Amino acid sequence: MCQVHLNPVDTSTGVTITAETDAPVMSKPKSTGSRRRLLWELDGRAHCPIVGICLPVPVLHRMVDKAYRGQNINKGYDLHKGAVAECKTRNLLTEAIQRELGQRYKMTLQQAARLKTTDALSAWWQAESPKDLAGALWATLTHPRCTPELERQILGEVHMLQHQVGATQRADLKRMEAVLDENAVLGRVLARVQQRQSQLSNKNVERQAALQAQIMQLRGEVITRDTLLMALQAQLQKLEVAVPDLACRAKQAAELQQQADRIHALERALLLTQQKSERQSRLIAAQTSEPACRVLQADSASQLADTLVNQTKCLDDRAVLCVGGRTASVPLYRHIVEGTGGRFLHHDGGDEESVSKLDATLAAADLVICQTGCISHDAYWRVKDHCKRTGKQCVFVENTGTTSLKRALVELQQSD
Repeated sequence: MCQVHLNPVDTSTGVTITAETDAPVMSKPKSTGSRRRLLWELDGRAHCPIVGICLPVPVLHRMVDKAYRGQNINKGYDLHKGAVAECKTRNLLTEAIQRELGQRYKMTLQQAARLKTTDALSAWWQAESPKDLAGALWATLTHPRCTPELERQILGEVHMLQHQVGATQRADLKRMEAVLDENAVLGRVLARVQQRQSQLSNKNVERQAALQAQIMQLRGEVITRDTLLMALQAQLQKLEVAVPDLACRAKQAAELQQQADRIHALERALLLTQQKSERQSRLIAAQTSEPACRVLQADSASQLADTLVNQTKCLDDRAVLCVGGRTASVPLYRHIVEGTGGRFLHHDGGDEESVSKLDATLAAADLVICQTGCISHDAYWRVKDHCKRTGKQCVFVENTGTTSLKRALVELQQSD
């Protein structure tokens, strides 16, 4: 800023004239009575702390530029020093500073105005300065009850406080540098954490997208299932309307199946009973038969013994079913099977007996010999299907002679 110097006093008027404004500046009057002292009426030692503490530097710079029409361009210490020098006299700058401080600390000045004694003012300074140093300093120094002793005390405290503030600021600067370094380290750590968090967030987004797609797929499947279920329900309702006794028919069908199973069991039991009765009848007839029959039986037994003595094992009372064959050869079949310890069952394959009875006979048999040359197609497929489903041993032979039957028995016993 341009250096501002005190201009000489006009001896004819007793006032000072500034070079910039040529405005008269009154000399410093004495403070008397209860009037608050003005800035230029204070001791010169008070101007430095007042300008430095009570007035922010940007505000001071603006006021100096306005007072001297922009000629002040310096900042910092030169600005402060020039303003302090101007405060010794009344001029445009000091009047502007006086108005600014009065407006800025209006509430504090009103509080201090209630104090009527120097002791009260001193106590108020001690209580208020820690909270608002700038306002308390201006209000106390300009108070009409501020004595020189109190003024020296306040200026001394402010002077020492400025030293302490300077030392504190230097320590704060060091701490600030340490904090900045730590902040830089933490900033790098935070950047890495944010990067990792971003990666995790992206993974979570991808996972959520996959889950959302899966949810949509499941919803589609549920909708398809519900649609199918509704269609089936509608179809069922149509069937119930078309066939009112559909439920009753289903129940009757289940009962019929149970009755059929029961009939098969009873037929099997009946067949076993008939076989036992026939065996007993044959034993009785064998004891009372003619010699020729005995000779025939002896020959058959002898042939059976000659054929199977070294090839077969005892059938252990297992039921052997012969399907088909000549009616005249059935007694020979019976002697051959019973001669090896088995129980003989027979079905002609549909020639005279009903094919429907074949199922019960198959259920009662343990081994099956099917003579394919003399049975119906229906009987053939029934035998094959039953043995396949139940895993029952079955031998298919083409010839109806006893030799084929003996070979079939040997084959059954060898595969057993």
